[in-house]
Amino acid sequence: MISTLKSGKETCVEVDIKGMFDGIACKYDLLNHLLSFGIDRYWRRRASKIVKSYNPKELLDIATGTADLAIETARVLKNSQITGVDISSSMLKIGRQKVDNLNLSHKIKLLLACAEALPFSDNSIDAVTIGFGIRNFKNISAGLAECHRILKKGGVLCVLEFSEPQHALIKNSYNFYFSKIIPRVGGRISQNNFAYNYLRDSVAEFPSGLDFVKILMQAGFKDAQFEPLSFGIATVYTALKK
Repeated sequence: MISTLKSGKETCVEVDIKGMFDGIACKYDLLNHLLSFGIDRYWRRRASKIVKSYNPKELLDIATGTADLAIETARVLKNSQITGVDISSSMLKIGRQKVDNLNLSHKIKLLLACAEALPFSDNSIDAVTIGFGIRNFKNISAGLAECHRILKKGGVLCVLEFSEPQHALIKNSYNFYFSKIIPRVGGRISQNNFAYNYLRDSVAEFPSGLDFVKILMQAGFKDAQFEPLSFGIATVYTALKK
């Protein structure tokens, strides 16, 4: 899948998302936990607990990657069936190994699929989660339209994504870490400098906070709200299908 990213000079850059994630799959989990100092586990746990309050039976995790959010959700939702989809076969391969090692294959199924063309019927899913993946969609509006289509009436969409802190001191430290440290360390360990420069740029361009809430409402959702996590380094969004 090719996604379009604007550079700082407002020129558009086409990004091969599938190829990029296939290339960093073997180091993906290590770098996630290392570069976030393990806080990413707390973020996923918080998102899973929010979803639990809606008591979904059928849950879809889009852009599941190596299935970290699907696994965390399976631990919290004891009676739910979870399907994870992603466009990267290499990420899914690692995800399946993790699911098997944790004896969760009876609860979690992983499929190769694109967020903008989901292989599910209308009004068939109770909850949709997207963990750190929506900014990689080729078309966010099309992806949200698919989420809305497959959700049952009253079903919940829960999106976990990076955001920029608002507190000046934290914001400055965050921007330095995200722009200088993460690309250097991530690029060196993964042997893919582009992927971690892309991470920095895609987070900077993502419409976070109230801007994303407006997009959710425009996509037909109601009761859209957001909760900043860890001083706003990440944000969890929820919205319901009308």
